[in-house]
Amino acid sequence: MSNCEVEIIGKPVKDMYGAPMGKILGTSTDVDGSIQTVGINCGSEGLKQIAFDQLVVQSEVVIFIPKWRLDSQRLLKQKELVIRRLNALMEIVSDNDSMKSDAEIIHEKYNTKLMTLQRTEFEISSELDNRVVEIEEQEKSVKVLLFDAKVQLKSNEISQETFDHVQSETDEMLQHMKHEKDEISKVKSRLANLSLEDMIPEVSPSAMPGTYLPQPSDDEPIETRLPEPPSVESSSQKSSETQVMTIPAQEQIPAEPESDWIKRMNSQ
Repeated sequence: MSNCEVEIIGKPVKDMYGAPMGKILGTSTDVDGSIQTVGINCGSEGLKQIAFDQLVVQSEVVIFIPKWRLDSQRLLKQKELVIRRLNALMEIVSDNDSMKSDAEIIHEKYNTKLMTLQRTEFEISSELDNRVVEIEEQEKSVKVLLFDAKVQLKSNEISQETFDHVQSETDEMLQHMKHEKDEISKVKSRLANLSLEDMIPEVSPSAMPGTYLPQPSDDEPIETRLPEPPSVESSSQKSSETQVMTIPAQEQIPAEPESDWIKRMNSQ
């Protein structure tokens, strides 16, 4: 038995909001001796097996960290890093067009990773929604218990001292639930606001022809979104075409061709 196992066995376990969960009964280890799971004696709720990486061992108590919090923190760090790298990649290419071919492979790598993280984000968001539903059901049960205690007080079934104790305990539980719901709300908000578009700074169109120009809206006529390619026709013919297609003169200036990966970056 390792020293870590000896130190945590028998210690009380609380969640990160201070509510008691039980005491550590024992551990399950891998063949190399590392702790994989910890068994917590939760009284009438029985034995709960908790992954060791969800526990923070302190001198007098062990703190339990919910899985949704660990998963959310990991996702936020990974998604932010990938977006920052994609942003840096676009800035590098905007400063040096000769790097486009070299950057294409790297872009595909980060873009694939970002799509994977987006799928993970959907799963975590569903998990957070389910947790909020669980908390709200628990809140209802606690409030019913508190109201029933008020009825018992009014009917002289319990003393004021007993009711005060019930109210103190239920208020503490409700406060813990509120803290968890608030934290879940903040995590969901951070995930929703963390996108590639939000982290890319505005760049002058002259820095990279065509790349940072605003995307046309769906309501625009198709002619204004698909200008004719430059040709060797006479200026009078071009003027005539421009009037028919209602394209501003500056859009007729030939732009430097964009690579496919640049277009894909802007469409993400």
